[in-house]
Amino acid sequence: MKAWLKLLRLHHCVKNVLVFAPLFFHGRFFETHLLLSALAGWFAFTCWASAVYVLNDCLDARRDRLHPVKRFRPIASGAVSRRSACCLLVGLLLAGGAALWPVAAPGRALAWGALYVGLNVAYSFGWKHIPVLDVAILACGFLIRVMFGSAITGIAVSHWLYLTVLTGACYLGLGKRRNELRRLKGARTRRVLRFYTAEFLDRNMYLCLGLAIAFYALWSVAQGREQLVWTVPLVLLILMKYNLTIERESDGDPVEVFLHDPALIILGLAYAGLLLFLLYAPWGAV
Repeated sequence: MKAWLKLLRLHHCVKNVLVFAPLFFHGRFFETHLLLSALAGWFAFTCWASAVYVLNDCLDARRDRLHPVKRFRPIASGAVSRRSACCLLVGLLLAGGAALWPVAAPGRALAWGALYVGLNVAYSFGWKHIPVLDVAILACGFLIRVMFGSAITGIAVSHWLYLTVLTGACYLGLGKRRNELRRLKGARTRRVLRFYTAEFLDRNMYLCLGLAIAFYALWSVAQGREQLVWTVPLVLLILMKYNLTIERESDGDPVEVFLHDPALIILGLAYAGLLLFLLYAPWGAV
């Protein structure tokens, strides 16, 4: 059972909280019917994301056996057979689709889900070996989660929030590749690293970081509640701590970094609490 749970990579469902972003940032998080729809969407996206991880592990099993960490993954280590994993993959895709049937208008949400799965299938079958495109697909995974949340709740995503997520996701993707390059030195485990240099990844990583901060600041100003700018220094503090963490021993995986850094967890909770207060305080509305 432990091997099966590891195969699903359930800890990565943390990324799927982005499904709630349109609901939360629009100030409607406590509307029951919308929250239930978002919860159904979160479950559906968790199933699809796990299915993508299973597919990727099936295709990369031989190469993963050469990696100092990935060789312990269930399929690479032989703990789960490839045939059983394929059956699980199909079940996850169907479960994700079934979870959306109670939702009022699931069509657009299913389209975003299909786009996510389709991009990741293409990624697993070869696009991950194409420089820049590989990072773009990783970034799209974050953005699609937000757009999926918008589709399932019917709440539009503001332009500034859209740009914040897009540039922030590019920063995370470039940072992951940079740290992989540093640790693996372009080894046999990821071919695309041969096309990158540390300087290219570093420059573009921090370009995207600067843009993400600027777009977030513009979002906070555009909401018409001046107190929201108080969250900008906290966002800067979180990003500085994240940068410090990935400059040390890390492969740059955002989920692993956040879940294993108590300071980042505390700062993230403080940010969420402050934003919750400012968006939902009874003395005004966004």
